[in-house]
Amino acid sequence: MTDDLLERHPVHALLADGTTARIRPALPGDHDRLRGFYEEMAPENLRLRFFSASGRSGTQAADRACAPSRPGYRALLAEAGGRVIGLAEYDTGGEEGTAEEKSAEISIAVADGLHHRGVGTLLVEHLVSSARSEDITAFTADALGENHEVLRLFADLGLRTTRRFEGPEVRCTIHLDQDNAYLAAVEARGRAADVASLLPLLRPSTVAVVGAGRTPGSVGRAVLHHLRTGGFTGRLFAVNPRIESVLGVPSHPSVAALPKTPDLVVVAVPAAGVPAVAEECGKAGVRALVVVTAGLDRTQARALLTACRTHGMRLVGPNCLGVSNTDPELNLDATFAAGHPRPGTAGIAVQSGGVGIALLDGLSRLGIGVSSFASLGDKFDVSGNDMLQWWEGDGRTDLALLHLESFGNPRAFSRTARRVTRRIPVLTVDAGRTDAGRKAAASHTAAAATRTMTRQALFTQAGVTATRSVGELLETAALLHSQPLPEGPRVAVVTNAGGAGVLTADACAEAGLVLPPFTPAVIDDLLAVLPEGATVGNPVDTTAAVAEEQLAECVDRLTRCSGVDAVVVALVPTAVAAATGDDLVRALTTAPGRRARPVIAVRLEQDRSVELMPADGGTVPSYAEPQSAARALAHAARRAAWLAQPAGTVPGLDGIESERARTVVEEYLAFNPDGGWLDPRTCAELLACYGVPQIPWAWAECEDDAVLAADRLRGFDGRVVMKAHWPGLLHKTQQRAVHLDLRGDAQIRAAFRDLETRFAGLMTGVVLQPLADRGTELLAGVVQDEVFGPLVLFGLGGTTTDVLADHAARLAPLTDRDVHELITSPRCAPLLLGANGSTPVDLERLEQLLLRLSRMAADLPQLAEADLNPVLATPGGVTVLDARVRLLPRRSQDPYLRRLR
Repeated sequence: MTDDLLERHPVHALLADGTTARIRPALPGDHDRLRGFYEEMAPENLRLRFFSASGRSGTQAADRACAPSRPGYRALLAEAGGRVIGLAEYDTGGEEGTAEEKSAEISIAVADGLHHRGVGTLLVEHLVSSARSEDITAFTADALGENHEVLRLFADLGLRTTRRFEGPEVRCTIHLDQDNAYLAAVEARGRAADVASLLPLLRPSTVAVVGAGRTPGSVGRAVLHHLRTGGFTGRLFAVNPRIESVLGVPSHPSVAALPKTPDLVVVAVPAAGVPAVAEECGKAGVRALVVVTAGLDRTQARALLTACRTHGMRLVGPNCLGVSNTDPELNLDATFAAGHPRPGTAGIAVQSGGVGIALLDGLSRLGIGVSSFASLGDKFDVSGNDMLQWWEGDGRTDLALLHLESFGNPRAFSRTARRVTRRIPVLTVDAGRTDAGRKAAASHTAAAATRTMTRQALFTQAGVTATRSVGELLETAALLHSQPLPEGPRVAVVTNAGGAGVLTADACAEAGLVLPPFTPAVIDDLLAVLPEGATVGNPVDTTAAVAEEQLAECVDRLTRCSGVDAVVVALVPTAVAAATGDDLVRALTTAPGRRARPVIAVRLEQDRSVELMPADGGTVPSYAEPQSAARALAHAARRAAWLAQPAGTVPGLDGIESERARTVVEEYLAFNPDGGWLDPRTCAELLACYGVPQIPWAWAECEDDAVLAADRLRGFDGRVVMKAHWPGLLHKTQQRAVHLDLRGDAQIRAAFRDLETRFAGLMTGVVLQPLADRGTELLAGVVQDEVFGPLVLFGLGGTTTDVLADHAARLAPLTDRDVHELITSPRCAPLLLGANGSTPVDLERLEQLLLRLSRMAADLPQLAEADLNPVLATPGGVTVLDARVRLLPRRSQDPYLRRLR
């Protein structure tokens, strides 16, 4: 975030101890406060900062920070509780530097008593982000060798740092390359601060409920009742000026009158009273609020969030169901759900209270307990990202369930989820799939990039299991909770009724699972234990005469078979004495601990869609429909495949000219302040900055120039293509604005006259290109989503783009893993990989094209759309035949910079 944006919208961020600081530029009006900041500093700290203990140094520092803005200088303040707690500056000294190397001198000061709380580190992170936006490549700093704290701060940033000792002083150089090491270090600091800030919310020692009264059925009373009957082990208070106790809990007239300051306050008062309660809580030192009240208007909502940010309180809600933590040492249930959650290991975070109740009830029926629950409501502050980080380190959660209708910072969510899903399954309901997205979008790329595709890209890259309904979420959770992951998609189906086996086999195949044929050795092995008349294909039909012991041995042998990753057993109750329903269920549940591969049941007669059957050493999931079982198993197989692949990295690229590209963009927007589609010359120049391969071309504005241009291009094979151009023209083929396979001057002149006549008053010129060879026509493009950031699309191109809609998408920046999945995901992938013995296209150059497009999108926030269509892929290379790029005047915002929403 640039400094002028910070000035209008200061940001709040968490310090290492979970408290909140406000970050903003120093302004002229801050002079007296800054001078006082230095005057309060101990002489020893002044000496370490200025190399002397002179009070004059602090005055000069305040003069410098509060002087009128000047190029190459930035000064950022950190504030907490209305006082300045830190100042960090950088100054290039007016030196422009080279494009490769531009440095700035940095200095940091932190208030006495606030060291080791991350104030200086947080300020430096914000300075790093600001410096990068000005193309500064390194910070330099002089420090006394005995100033261990600042030297440790520089060393722990996660940036490459070098030191040179000059007597008692140390010259430090901090290189500002943004790489995974720095992002990982920022994430680690952010995660620790985030978890610390959530302790008062999810592990409070004292809780108060504001708004609990005598009225039966009121929300505040219900929350207080849950806290009391749930066995909360801490101190509990009610706040109500009209009564002395509620439900046996002592009541006080105000938060300020409480005998002990609560860590957490649950607010259940009418909307008009919420801001005042929040302000009172903040002044009393409360650290966390849960606001269950709904219906706040814009003014009330702003006042609530301002109070929380000013006083450093974390906020859940408003308009929420509450929070709970079933840790037996705490037993916190600050909700108004129907019952108390069962203790367990599933973490739940939802926006909708109704969905939260459905998940709590569904898990309770399955016998799956909850570690912690958060109904986020309108999600002013605490988000799904916060909860993921809590579950990652709480030592109790092994399954995370999310229902998020919006994302505050999708790229931060993606990085967090990629890390968390390596340790525990993260499941979500993909809500809002019917969003029509960009129906009216101009380019092929934007038309394809629906919000659904964008969300799916986020979930796929992050390893999040996205289901289509709450029911499917619970069905999948039951399997992941009770069974090991399959090693692959190969499924053996076993049944005691042929029809049920066929239905189950169809469901598995439709879900993307594979039913492999058995080897003769496996067939003989199974026939040896099954009753006469059994058939061992896949499905295995045991017949209705199968006994419990026979079925159990058949399933056990299949789970030990190297060609099988999971076993689905479809059971139908029959009148055969040896095969009663209870007997067959017992065959699946007697020895699950010995089974290294998942076993699940389908029982068509059961009432509920999914149940967990008690078993020796665990449970076995049973489904009422084969489709439910197959969907859950397919989700588990995809998770296993995701875990089996190494985490991707963003590859380095040669020949990138980011600075030149930014100049091209700035010059265009200087003449077109509202943005727009680039003309062919500017478009080609921008793509060239990123090494995007383009077919040779020429521009002509009159018939004679077209003939001369064609003569120069005919050296390729004698045939050329002519395309009309005017601002805003996107779909040339639909407009019949293209002439193909032109030979000789006469055809060139005739084509130009035709275009000039039909598009009189519109056409500004023509683009001529040599006729391209045959190959596979593809689409590659970028769309900047206002919420999710840049999305890279890839798939079948040419005139079939909109008809077949064969596209895949991933969010930028692309890793090597992302780009591989992007190429192999569309249905047209076999054409690229060499189907039916054909020669594959140049996959390495295709990957390079997508990576370079991703880099361009990540570098340039002004890039609203890029539509490369068609892209010709052949065994000999990859070439862009037509490209359109649209720019908009957007400011850069660092998606990984630590800040609260």
